[in-house]
Amino acid sequence: MKRFILSRSPGVDGTVRLVGEDYHYLVRVRRLAPGETFPVRLPGGGETLVRILAVENGVLTGACVPAAGAPAGAASPPLPPLILFQALPRGAKMDLIVRQAAEGGLAEIVPFVSEHSIPRPEDGGPGNRLRRWEKIVREARQQSGSPIATAVRPPLDPEGLFEYWQELRGGGRNVLGLLFHQSPLEQASLHRYLGMEPELVVLAIGPEGGFSPGEVSRFLKADFKPLTIGDTVLRTETAALYGAAAVRTILLERSSWLPKTPPSSGSGSIY
Repeated sequence: MKRFILSRSPGVDGTVRLVGEDYHYLVRVRRLAPGETFPVRLPGGGETLVRILAVENGVLTGACVPAAGAPAGAASPPLPPLILFQALPRGAKMDLIVRQAAEGGLAEIVPFVSEHSIPRPEDGGPGNRLRRWEKIVREARQQSGSPIATAVRPPLDPEGLFEYWQELRGGGRNVLGLLFHQSPLEQASLHRYLGMEPELVVLAIGPEGGFSPGEVSRFLKADFKPLTIGDTVLRTETAALYGAAAVRTILLERSSWLPKTPPSSGSGSIY
């Protein structure tokens, strides 16, 4: 369900004042009027409803009201965060990848320059590109209702990428790195990798033309696990979506395929 994302917390009295692009989106695009309510995602991740009190002089004024609670029941265990290491593709493909990753609930997107990347010059410099991606993430989360505050990092060079990989693995965390490759480098299944119950999953996707042999070797030496899904060669923007969807779906269904812990009475494993 769509959720409007507040960039600032409401006032101490629960009042919300929206102007500029936020005003335009709610009043001109969604045609909301005084008396109506809309669901909101708060900066801290919580949810509420906002009832519109007034729309005048380019300002929407609203008040937070309690949202109806979800039915009581057993909560699903949280999924490990998913991070996308995405080699920069040509043209505007990265914009599409960012949008799809945010809609799919990925925690972080880390663009990087690979040997086959042909990044285009950016008007206004790299800061302008990052701001555009952050805006795309916000729009995608509002459209999809994703509760994950997807972050986008500035593009890294190879050295920076592997330094960040080691940082993620710090403290003995159980981190799984998956190297998506068009050729089968190892006979192992995605279920087998995810059965290790990682605390964090990192997906590495190459650009057009794929990773070079040297890059593949470096990822493998860094303990990434090679993976090939299917028997077709996917475009880089398709591979990112396809790989993330496969991982997330299997994780969402892990209660149905992970072996259950055997009871202490020693009656044997349950599958």
